Amino acid sequence: MEVGEKAPDFVLKDQNGEEFRLNDFRGRKVLLSFHPLAWTGICEKQMKALEENHERFERLNVVPVGISVDSVPTKKAWAEHIGLKKLRILSDFWPHGEVAKLYGLFREKNGFSERANVLVDEEGKVIFFRIYPIREVPDLEEVFRTLR
Repeated sequence: MEVGEKAPDFVLKDQNGEEFRLNDFRGRKVLLSFHPLAWTGICEKQMKALEENHERFERLNVVPVGISVDSVPTKKAWAEHIGLKKLRILSDFWPHGEVAKLYGLFREKNGFSERANVLVDEEGKVIFFRIYPIREVPDLEEVFRTLR
């Protein structure tokens, strides 16, 4: 996946079992924040950072979402445990890692995605794409700089 490419559409369920279809958000930007697995420290920090910046994203017409290969019940328990109130976290559980594969982010050897941020514009094109070291919390300021 590269900047300028059309982002592949997908449908996933969030932690509440509600469907999220990327193309339903045309007219708004969407931040797809891929993280390897729920219940891990760095992933928790990554999702909490999205939650803490939710209003800032909303002011910029951006819908932030987290995505991992965990199941919906796992995502629900984890969201409650870490106190997510606004952020939707999506389950790429079955077919296993299908969306991560669409975006070239699935680690076959590990069975989970890379840690990455993909920012999609109002027309469905990728305007920011970055894979981060697996043990590093993504820098949201890079995304905010892209939005300026």
